[in-house]
Amino acid sequence: MTACDETHDPRRRSWVATANRDGADFPIQNLPFGVFSPAGRAPRFGIAIGDSILDVGAAHAAGLLIGAAAEGAEAAQGGALNALFALPASVRTELRRQVVALLDAAAPPRPELLHDGAACRLHLPTEVRNYTDFFAGIHHARAAGALLAPDNPLPSNYKWVPIAYHGRASSVRASGSEVRRPQGQRAPRSGGDGRPGFGPSQLLDLELEMGFYIGPGNDLGDPIPVAEAGERIVGFCLLNDWSARDIQRWEMVPLGPFLSKSFSTTVSPWVVTSDALRPFRVPAMVRPEGDPAPLDHLLDGADQEAGGLDVELTVWLSTARMRAEGQGPTVIITSNAQYLYWTPAQMVAHHSSGGCNLLPGDLLGTGTISGPTRAQLSSLLELTMGGREPVTLPNGEQRGFLADGDEVTFTARCRRDGFVPIGFGACTGTIVP
Repeated sequence: MTACDETHDPRRRSWVATANRDGADFPIQNLPFGVFSPAGRAPRFGIAIGDSILDVGAAHAAGLLIGAAAEGAEAAQGGALNALFALPASVRTELRRQVVALLDAAAPPRPELLHDGAACRLHLPTEVRNYTDFFAGIHHARAAGALLAPDNPLPSNYKWVPIAYHGRASSVRASGSEVRRPQGQRAPRSGGDGRPGFGPSQLLDLELEMGFYIGPGNDLGDPIPVAEAGERIVGFCLLNDWSARDIQRWEMVPLGPFLSKSFSTTVSPWVVTSDALRPFRVPAMVRPEGDPAPLDHLLDGADQEAGGLDVELTVWLSTARMRAEGQGPTVIITSNAQYLYWTPAQMVAHHSSGGCNLLPGDLLGTGTISGPTRAQLSSLLELTMGGREPVTLPNGEQRGFLADGDEVTFTARCRRDGFVPIGFGACTGTIVP
């Protein structure tokens, strides 16, 4: 794991004033990658700084990026970053270094390279050709399992293998998109004629996750060793794995989720790079005494020492009535990425261990990241005990599951003494009928 460098220096400030504010998600120490389009213009590669977006193509055209950084800028032309992610990690590291120098308070200001973030549209950062969602939060696995599969709440293989399902890449959307309530089959009603019902999901849920993007992939049949897997991850985002629990319960046996999750997945649009997250690395989750050690293809000393992430995660809920009455959103869940039983590198290594070829720009989800306390249960299924103990909001409304008009927002924050805190931006979706 590469150590921190001058780009993480907490003394650095930027000539972009909003990047220097306390609480800014995107100080000069962050610089996440994304795709944006100014009004009436084509999508392009941008780097967030404060409330603004640096137009990387314009910086390159002005001759401000050289060598590997220029190579990265050229690869990112167009509306997706797959080609940039396919390049060696050293290219993106050098691009970060040169952009830090360009935006540093000691450099000549170049405001013509910036766009007002609020006036731009943000897109998915890559063409997501493949999306895989893991089940790596053990507290979620236990709590949700007790509700969905009480006879086998924690599968016997859970502590041996990173469990996952292949999600639907075509329905991944960037933050701000509407989420249409899905229709599907529901289990037959008790005392009915034995026929399942069909109609809009009545138990629509959120799932608090992180996502991460693959950089250089692997050839078919050529697994990625766990010691190398962390370096194949470009960066991270927030991810909401929307779930229709009534549809899920009926369809998931024997092959797992299908229509209950394929209708929508929302991600935050900015990719917080692995470089930016180096100060916030922590050891992998400590396994309780008696749990097995990972098998050899999943065990690497460096990954165990620094393969986890300390990311504070927050879920906000705003109902249609709250917005109509001028009330702001309220926090309903907090958690932390440290509660992942498997590290992202272990997920990558296992995903490729059977010979599966991962592609640059592929999206992987961590699975729901619940913590050990009630307030850290990171889906409504768990938090409300299947809807039996609904959450009461400040205005008196209650939610067991999501209602039409509800707006769900995920935010995240990394903090560590001696470093500047960084954020991820918002991951927001609004439920429509």
